[in-house]
Amino acid sequence: MKIGFDNDKYLKMQSEHIRERINQFGNKLYLEFGGKLFDDYHASRVLPGFEPDSKLRMLMQLSDQAEIVIVISAADIDKNKVRGDLGITYDEDVLRLMEVFTERGLYVGSVCITQYSGQESADAFKKRLEKLGIKVYVLYLIPGYPNNTSFIVSDEGYGKNDYIETTRPLVVITAPGPGSGKMATCLSQLYHEYKRGVKAGYAKFETFPIWNIPLKHPVNLAYEAATADLNDVNMIDPFHLEAYGETTINYNRDVEVFPVLQAMFEKIMGECPYKSPTDMALIWPVTASLMMKSARKLHVRRSSADIIRAWKLWFAEQAAKKKFIRLELLLKQAHVTIEERKVVPAALKREEETGAPAAAMELPDGRIVTGKTSELLGASSALLLNALKELAGIEHDKHVISPEALKPIQALKTEYLGSKNPRPHSDETLIALSISAADNEDAKLALQQIPKLKGCQVHTSVLLSQVDILEFRKLGVELTCEPKSEHAKKLQK
Repeated sequence: MKIGFDNDKYLKMQSEHIRERINQFGNKLYLEFGGKLFDDYHASRVLPGFEPDSKLRMLMQLSDQAEIVIVISAADIDKNKVRGDLGITYDEDVLRLMEVFTERGLYVGSVCITQYSGQESADAFKKRLEKLGIKVYVLYLIPGYPNNTSFIVSDEGYGKNDYIETTRPLVVITAPGPGSGKMATCLSQLYHEYKRGVKAGYAKFETFPIWNIPLKHPVNLAYEAATADLNDVNMIDPFHLEAYGETTINYNRDVEVFPVLQAMFEKIMGECPYKSPTDMALIWPVTASLMMKSARKLHVRRSSADIIRAWKLWFAEQAAKKKFIRLELLLKQAHVTIEERKVVPAALKREEETGAPAAAMELPDGRIVTGKTSELLGASSALLLNALKELAGIEHDKHVISPEALKPIQALKTEYLGSKNPRPHSDETLIALSISAADNEDAKLALQQIPKLKGCQVHTSVLLSQVDILEFRKLGVELTCEPKSEHAKKLQK
């Protein structure tokens, strides 16, 4: 893969900037992490060379100074809110995050439940964590938040919240997803720290948008596409322009809330340490320097592909009409068309040729592989096998799974498990491939190619089952589907 981002430089520079910011605030910094600490595939798609776990690896360089507080909203617990990328609830993701961080040598100090107003589900989750020996703190739902600053910054507002006991200079505040209450947790802690005589500080760490590239740069447009569900919009930071006469790029939520933050800082600290939302950030001042100028075309191409992917995802969810329209506008601003994501026309063409559902994948070197529906395999399973054979250099007409081995699976599904679809799902196909690898060298060679599928673009001509969608997610494949079911297609015939 071509590289367009200096990941090693990123790790070194960002850890140094964090250390500087800790020293600025008397050796206590609450750092709100926007986006994902790891598995940040959006950033890695747009900035080739940026590793999905880059932010986590950067924190590992500060492991002796850092502790992590994981934040979750009581409202999200009560609603059983699910992470769209993993298909698990936010409360289960808290436990997953704790395990991942601990395995990497990072210290997780506690969990904080925010926006609490007596939810029984939140109480049950708190008890569950405490039985596991995990410290749990509670932040209450504050009336008038965030605008009623006089009440919020008082003993009846932030003062009512639990004080989170921390032991290290850098306190990283992260969460399973947006809207969890990370900023409120940071500011509540500042209130309590200042009441205790500790002059702690607050900063925000974001990956996007990048402050020193043009507003409509493809990388910034791709950020907007990826966050269409949050209504994030890149904009010029008016506070930074007024304070320094310098044009910088921020996004609407931070710009809109900054006057409120200023007022809170002034009430807590006596003065606001920042003149603009850009000042608060820890990443923007250096990110553009990490984007290799020689790779500008690569950034443009990858960013455009990500906008198209986002459009396709929302196209399949036509109920989200506003987001769909917005993404169409982003496509126009980026001067790209759907067809530029090569897998889309390839899958549709294959469907037209065969008269049945089809799928297409772009391999790391740009080759396009397709899969069609047959009596033995569905399009997704066929695509996976064809891609693995292509990567392994195995002739297309060679079987890596014997047809005789697939027929008992079909019989099991239909005769004993009550399935109407006899074709193995993609997970069942890969299991069959692994069994074949025991005595088939081609199957063994094909199986070894699976890691190479990570990051590949895939499009299917019909909506997939949840089983197939989750399997593609596990493989790290970037999947989109046409907004039509295989059943509906059959009815049209």
